[in-house]
Amino acid sequence: MKKIALLLVVTLMFSCKSKGQDKDEKESFSVSKTDSQWKAELTDMEYYVLREAGTERAFSSPLNNEYRSGTFYCAACNTPLFKSENKFDSGTGWPSFDQEIKGNVAFSTDYDLGYARTEEHCATCGGHLGHVFNDGPKDTTGKRHCINGVALDFVPEN
Repeated sequence: MKKIALLLVVTLMFSCKSKGQDKDEKESFSVSKTDSQWKAELTDMEYYVLREAGTERAFSSPLNNEYRSGTFYCAACNTPLFKSENKFDSGTGWPSFDQEIKGNVAFSTDYDLGYARTEEHCATCGGHLGHVFNDGPKDTTGKRHCINGVALDFVPEN
């Protein structure tokens, strides 16, 4: 009987889940749409990256080699996220920036690979952008914002 009670207690301890752990729990963003609305507006790859936190294949984005002056916007809601003067070639195969446009990018922690990483989202629509690491240029911020190019739209400076 004691073994059954112990098993029940252990099972309850490991099955309890708070709302904060529930990935289905949606945060509120100023741009909020249903999944069907996002699917209708985004390409399959944009939806996969921005709404399902996917990752595009390295070296697949033309924005990886985009170095004209301009601004990189969220492909889902058109929020300005990064400026071209903060872009650098990290050699990783994804567009990389040493800093974001303050207030337009939100951060959270993900453990999808079994360890903590800082995930980046559009602060307006919640779209997944990529991750930020501490191996960027030491002469600036030391940060490397590793961003999926499909999550961005580039608008050159006029």
